[in-house]
Amino acid sequence: MKIAGSTALVTGANRGLGRQFAAELVARGATVYAGARNPDSVDLPGVKPVRLDITDPASVAAAAELAHDVNLLINNAGSAVGGDLLTGELDLIRQDMETHYFGTLSMIRAFTPIIAGNGGGGILNVLSVVSWVTLQELPAYSAAKSAQWGLSNALRGPLAEHDIRLSSLHVGFMETEMAEQFDAPKADPADIARIAVDGIEAGSYEILADDISRHVQAGLAGGVAALYPNLP
Repeated sequence: MKIAGSTALVTGANRGLGRQFAAELVARGATVYAGARNPDSVDLPGVKPVRLDITDPASVAAAAELAHDVNLLINNAGSAVGGDLLTGELDLIRQDMETHYFGTLSMIRAFTPIIAGNGGGGILNVLSVVSWVTLQELPAYSAAKSAQWGLSNALRGPLAEHDIRLSSLHVGFMETEMAEQFDAPKADPADIARIAVDGIEAGSYEILADDISRHVQAGLAGGVAALYPNLP
């Protein structure tokens, strides 16, 4: 789809990758709604701040009523609060699933008729390399991202019937708060936003933004033994 002249809503747009998405879209000539739980935390010039908590149905409905001219939805908002799947607090594990799976689904359900009514367009789900392989330090987050990947695949066909192309972004570590604890090479979120928006404009269903994502995807055919070589 053509980015210049489009109208986009970016969730979690007040920091990290979401902020870079909003900046990239504005730079390419899009009108941008910047969703955040606290709209006062959105400090990017040229965007329209929107109060939005994707885990709150009333908040999603209010955002959909306000941003009625959207034809591009960027599902970027995320959380990584859940702990160990065997011993961690279920409420925290649920929070990751509520955000990445049910929150994403809620946004897509709310905005599908809007995007279709505006002549069709696109949706990008920000996934991760951990959609495919679990990061043991973040097991609940990894499981939630896997669920979000399955959701994305389940929705591509139904959304296509509404002239909406659903793209998914897979990426490893970035220079964001969520990845601060990891001592590993990290990508610049501005570069990832640019790659992702290029993919949306090209109509790509899957956007692999870095080498680790390409490597892990290539290893999926090897099954559990290839993805988890340390298992006994």
